[in-house]
Amino acid sequence: MKKHAVFLTVLFAYIVTIVSVSAVFWEFYKLNKHRYIDNIFSKHETITQIYREHQQKQTSNILLEANLAVYKFIVKKEKHQQLIVLKRAKVLKQKDFQRVDEAVMLNKKGLYTQKIVRDFRISMLEWHKKIYFYIKSPIGSVLIEDEALKPYSYFSLAYTYLTIVLIISISFLLILQRLRPLIRLRRKIARFGDGDLDISFKTSGSDEIALVSNELESTREKINTILESRTLFLRNIMHELKTPIAKGTIATQMLKTTKERDRFCSIFGRLESLVAEFALIEEVTSIANKDDFKECRLVDIVDGAIDMAMLDKSGISIEIDESAKLLVNYRLYTTAIKNMIDNGLKYSIDSHVKIISINNELCFESKGKCISEPLQYYIEPFTKNNPSKNSFGLGLYLVDSILKAHGKVLAHEYVNGQNRFIFAKDLSFKL
Repeated sequence: MKKHAVFLTVLFAYIVTIVSVSAVFWEFYKLNKHRYIDNIFSKHETITQIYREHQQKQTSNILLEANLAVYKFIVKKEKHQQLIVLKRAKVLKQKDFQRVDEAVMLNKKGLYTQKIVRDFRISMLEWHKKIYFYIKSPIGSVLIEDEALKPYSYFSLAYTYLTIVLIISISFLLILQRLRPLIRLRRKIARFGDGDLDISFKTSGSDEIALVSNELESTREKINTILESRTLFLRNIMHELKTPIAKGTIATQMLKTTKERDRFCSIFGRLESLVAEFALIEEVTSIANKDDFKECRLVDIVDGAIDMAMLDKSGISIEIDESAKLLVNYRLYTTAIKNMIDNGLKYSIDSHVKIISINNELCFESKGKCISEPLQYYIEPFTKNNPSKNSFGLGLYLVDSILKAHGKVLAHEYVNGQNRFIFAKDLSFKL
């Protein structure tokens, strides 16, 4: 979800806009239709007046039709057609009212005026795109068609609504089109972070995204230049160091006393080991891709580490699943295991290391005192807990660097008088 936050925000705004516009137009449609019906229903007053005079004066139906025809009203006289319209037509509006008629009557006392109250109902109907008025009274009923009126048409309103929706949709698509370079840029940055240092961020254009892309391209070129300079410097300095170390090692053989030869051989040997560890650190930190990673059996990796350390297996116990496999850089991973075996043998009180697998995590156990500092202290470069040991303090730092390149971290726990170092999975690591 977080990866597409901008897209989802724009999509949410688009949906909200469409829903809001639709709701407004729907309410406007209902209001406009209601007003239209009210306006045309006002014609019932004219129809009612003509029909009332027809009943009061008892005029002929021909005269009624003639009076209605003046206003383009047609009386529907066919009973069958009346029944169809009354049964199937949609009632748009109805109104009930009373009509008071006065009649002169004669009795023994003389003439008097009698008021007669009659209930009327007038209905406005719609059927087959025609408007009808139906008047029903106690003494009769009539169905009248209005030729001048047409049912309410929503086409103009629908055209306006669709036009606005189309404009909003086009705007949404244009925004997405403008966001596409940002999506491509994010993918390129991810590839650059994964080690593809040759990817280009350069793009044409003058908008904000293009400016950011071009600035990233400039930054990428500077980073590549720095990395190339760093790599060249480290390789040159290690190459230059190996020559005097080799010459010094040869020159020590010319010393007269054995004590002096052993001392200088130890010094040059330590310097050669330091250069070798620097080379490994440079190789680990410059891993750009996983092309060198291969699936290997864990037991083969451990055996390779023991062979690399040239150690006697009698001081090492192995309890791991022979079918377990790992996707690793074989040479680097065996180096990490070798360093952990060396570390366990140096600091254990019985010169014994046990290699076991717990919950699919490789563990190294050795008897001894618990480490006096937090683990983070020991994985810093050039940190030594015991200066008398023949070490530069790069062992655990190198192990930690190799594990991070494989999506793991170095962990420690002290259980039953044993130090347990664990190659634990890094939950934040992403391939």
